[in-house]
Amino acid sequence: MIRTRTAYHAEIINNPKFKEVIENPMAVVRELTKRNFYEFVKYFWGLVSAHNFQDNWHISYICRELEELALQVSLRKPRDHDLIINVPPGSTKTILVSIMFPVWCWTKWPWMRFITASYSGALSLESAETSRELIRSEEFQRIFPDIDIKPDKDTKSNFKVIKKHYETTRKGYAPSHTSGGYRFSTSVGGTLMGFHADILIVDDPLNPQQSASEIELQNANRWMSQTLPTRKTDKSVTPTILIMQRLHQNDPTGHLLGKHKTNIRHLCFPGEIRNYQKEVRPKECTKYYKNDLFDSTRLTWDVLQDLEADLGQYGYAGQIGQCPTPPGGGMFKVDNFEIVDEAPHPSKILRVVRYWDKAGTLDAGAYTAGVKMAQLINNRWIVLDVIRGRWGSSKRERVMRDVAIMDGTSVEIWLEQEPGSAGKESAEGSLRNLAGFVAYAERPTGEKAVRADSYSVQVNNGSIKLLRGHWNHDFLEEHRFFPFGTYKDQVDASSGAFNKLVFKKVARIIY
Repeated sequence: MIRTRTAYHAEIINNPKFKEVIENPMAVVRELTKRNFYEFVKYFWGLVSAHNFQDNWHISYICRELEELALQVSLRKPRDHDLIINVPPGSTKTILVSIMFPVWCWTKWPWMRFITASYSGALSLESAETSRELIRSEEFQRIFPDIDIKPDKDTKSNFKVIKKHYETTRKGYAPSHTSGGYRFSTSVGGTLMGFHADILIVDDPLNPQQSASEIELQNANRWMSQTLPTRKTDKSVTPTILIMQRLHQNDPTGHLLGKHKTNIRHLCFPGEIRNYQKEVRPKECTKYYKNDLFDSTRLTWDVLQDLEADLGQYGYAGQIGQCPTPPGGGMFKVDNFEIVDEAPHPSKILRVVRYWDKAGTLDAGAYTAGVKMAQLINNRWIVLDVIRGRWGSSKRERVMRDVAIMDGTSVEIWLEQEPGSAGKESAEGSLRNLAGFVAYAERPTGEKAVRADSYSVQVNNGSIKLLRGHWNHDFLEEHRFFPFGTYKDQVDASSGAFNKLVFKKVARIIY
């Protein structure tokens, strides 16, 4: 039967939802903010920030990503991915992810449990306190009167959410509540025993000062990889959200991406794409940049210029460019390495050196690297081979002798001697192991970057080639990040070989 327009209007008017909207206009706000995290952020912004809301494309984009992730959790479905977000400082990341996102989730799924962490306990607690104040605010309670904090479980570091409702009794309606989820806040490296979460959030696991410490980097990465994953309510469902600015090649973002896991979604939004377009993830997001700027209101070119002066080239590359090395590399313009398919004819080679930068660790820490470099008659150089590995001292010595046999007696061998008596004994042991070959040891002085300076000049001038090999990728990546990267063994061995070929009398022969 076809309904008349009058009947259709009457049906709308008599609909309970319509009546609720007429009688309570806040029901519209409730429905809109509950359905859409971006609308929630805009509406409640003034309750969590003293500054006016300044919109930018990345805010709605990140909100959608978080919505989809939370929906998967709400359905108890195995997660599609963990989420890594890299954005410049001042991009409202903490308000979005650490403060407002858990509260929005509780308006829909009050049972959700969160563990949140930052590089310091104070920062983590401050975010938690702001979330707590948002829930207790008059405006939030006016729109979501059924969501509150459990009175006897109400601290900054650990508070519990309840969903209020009314039950029918013989005396009428009586208030009651259902216990919901919670938020436990800690610092990266802090204790998590006894707590499990449906969603894990890590906001800035390191600050710039900590990123300069190898120990701090290792501690943060170990906590992210070994401690945090054990705190999941369901290992197959609970996602991890990491949001930060890049600070180091081996910061938690680099560490996790370096595992090459397929279930990580990476959002990377550098502050400008004039120099850092390659860093944008997903690539289609470049269309949102105006005048090559991520945020043409807050991060103008003038602002970025001031930031570069304050942060320095390396700090700017990491925190703004989301690439913790300046464009083209720290010292080395790696694009100037030419990779060739054939080694030069022996008649074009003047001299060949294999230089070893030794390490004594096994399966962890620094590498031992042996770089074989030749000087050509046209005043050019070529890296012919790189041997690299983490070996105990016994295996390392066997590898070095096997490589010497492979290279032949015409290749001059040099070893870097570590400081102290132990370093001298190790070098002398290696020289005895290489009996029958032309082998020397030296104790270089000065910083690695200083010793690599003359070598970097020739690399940047395009005077050094590489013979194509499986080692090329790691070799180039280490040069790209030097001297700011995690490892320096290949660069150190390369600069050592170059200096032996060019400056014959520089070395101090000890044996």
